[in-house]
Amino acid sequence: MTTAFDEVLHADRVTRLGVGDSTRPIRVVHGLDGIRTDVAADQVLATGRSLWQRWREHPAHRPHDLLLGLDAGGIVPTIALAWASGSQYRLAWKVNLDLPEKLVFHEPHARRLEVFAYGDFKGQRVLIVDDEITTGLTLNNLINALRAAGADVTGVLCLVEDTTGGGRCLLERNEVPLCVLTTL
Repeated sequence: MTTAFDEVLHADRVTRLGVGDSTRPIRVVHGLDGIRTDVAADQVLATGRSLWQRWREHPAHRPHDLLLGLDAGGIVPTIALAWASGSQYRLAWKVNLDLPEKLVFHEPHARRLEVFAYGDFKGQRVLIVDDEITTGLTLNNLINALRAAGADVTGVLCLVEDTTGGGRCLLERNEVPLCVLTTL
């Protein structure tokens, strides 16, 4: 029997249409992104609980002070994880605002390359959340920016790992554990 949670975990690679040469031609879609089907609130919370449980059981689990989610795909998983764990969160946006203490990092395969995380991260233990990881380049860029700002990156949590891009290996070389719910 298929449950609503199985549908959330279901993920596929889909071809992006009308993108330029610098944009990755494949997009990972999953049941929590609201692209193919409606998403019920209980699915969001169940996914957050599952990801939080998986992270607490991960051999490299360490406490964190703050969740940091990535615009746009990481917003829903970050909020779901915040509800499940009782954690505070911030979101990194592709919006350049006139605010102090701004980290800038790049999403190399996107139409808009610059991403901004606001606030003071010095001394913070940060757990990064996104919906998927493929190459790991964006996450690696964020990890480097956070470390340069004095943060301790405790891990990366994603709903889906697309194993075709080698993202896990890149994070492992950077000594950052990856925890995911499902793989492609």
